[in-house]
Amino acid sequence: MSRGWQRMQGEGADLLAGGRDRGARSRLALAPCPHRPPCSACPRYGAAGIAAPAAAALAQLAQAHGLTRVPLVDGPIAAFRLRARLAIRGRIGSTKIGLFQEGSHRLVHVPECRVHHPLINRVAQTVRESLNDAQVPLYSDAAHQGLARYLQVVIERRSQSAQVVLVANSETADPLAPALALIRERLGSELHSLWFNSHRERGNAILGSLFERIAGPASVVESFGGANVHYPPGAFGQSNLEIAGHIIDELRRQVPSGARLAELYAGVGAIGFSLLGQLQELRLNEVSPQSLQGLAMGLAELDPSARARVSVLAGPASTAIDVTAGADVVIVDPPRKGAR
Repeated sequence: MSRGWQRMQGEGADLLAGGRDRGARSRLALAPCPHRPPCSACPRYGAAGIAAPAAAALAQLAQAHGLTRVPLVDGPIAAFRLRARLAIRGRIGSTKIGLFQEGSHRLVHVPECRVHHPLINRVAQTVRESLNDAQVPLYSDAAHQGLARYLQVVIERRSQSAQVVLVANSETADPLAPALALIRERLGSELHSLWFNSHRERGNAILGSLFERIAGPASVVESFGGANVHYPPGAFGQSNLEIAGHIIDELRRQVPSGARLAELYAGVGAIGFSLLGQLQELRLNEVSPQSLQGLAMGLAELDPSARARVSVLAGPASTAIDVTAGADVVIVDPPRKGAR
């Protein structure tokens, strides 16, 4: 396996959706979406296979590298999304939570999204009711006024509970304390953890840099290949973990035993930690502080002999090219333009 080997994976696994039948869930037709139009977040909602341009690009890539037909893996077509970022807009007492129409800041309220894990929809409804009951002012893009701005929900599979982040145009969580207390009480055992995120800047970024934990554990924990992977609320994570797990399984089959592996853009280590048992050495590069925090949590759980085989180089990948020196395998996820 060459040092320049790269893996193509997009969030939602668009290039890997459709193909081999993996059970009844993927055969069932999706019910008509109650939010289309104007919601355009799922442009191929309910469509079979993969888009023709994606299929052509995949075939061209395979041909260019002398590969035979690339097998495609599918998964559930409903309730597969375990991670969602939703906008909060509207008026005091009349909260809407959903997605912006394409090319605009006009919000589409999506209480019955078919691709969300059902708990995401329940959390969104609970947050909506709590903001209404607490009479929380909602954010206005034009005026840059109001408090509640975005909602992030991440489902932890092992506990079937939700990590909930309320993003607000506020320095502290104090103005949101009544609403946060209602959210915590009403979600009960379905709440994994509750967080406040301060986002005071104008612009389209969803999260600010400051997180405050209100309740619950410091991270969502997932497992790939027996290794625990920690996701603090600001760390990047895949929304379709079933498909991500299949890709990681394939990597374990392809990476040679005893290899020295370097991974750029390593995130919280979902790939690297899952491969560690078969590696001589693992080198990880990441720049995001929240992802580096998740990496540190995962490292702390390794036994001393495994931990001694892992090194982490923080900073931009452009300044961390030395991490690849002498590596048998280099993973760039996702592939970046210009990578060789």
